[in-house]
Amino acid sequence: MNEQDKHIVPTKTFVSVWIVLLMLTAVTVTVAKADLGAFSTFTAIMIASIKAGFVLWYFMHLKYEKRLLKLLLLVPIITLAVIIGLTFVDVWYR
Repeated sequence: MNEQDKHIVPTKTFVSVWIVLLMLTAVTVTVAKADLGAFSTFTAIMIASIKAGFVLWYFMHLKYEKRLLKLLLLVPIITLAVIIGLTFVDVWYR
């Protein structure tokens, strides 16, 4: 890693992301207590995906990586989304 490749992220950014993650956790708990019917699981997975995105983007510094690595990350995400989607379809149509 060159001296130019290093990036310094201010502590304020990490604290802000942490607070957002805490708020999303509170939303997850609230949604879990609410009766959303068939959309409960879908909503919980969507919130968890958003939280995972924040962790990847800021704490794992994906924000500063090259475009190729960001695009390569989409492959497992799309694969997982297809598998989860097919599982939901299988359960809904039984």
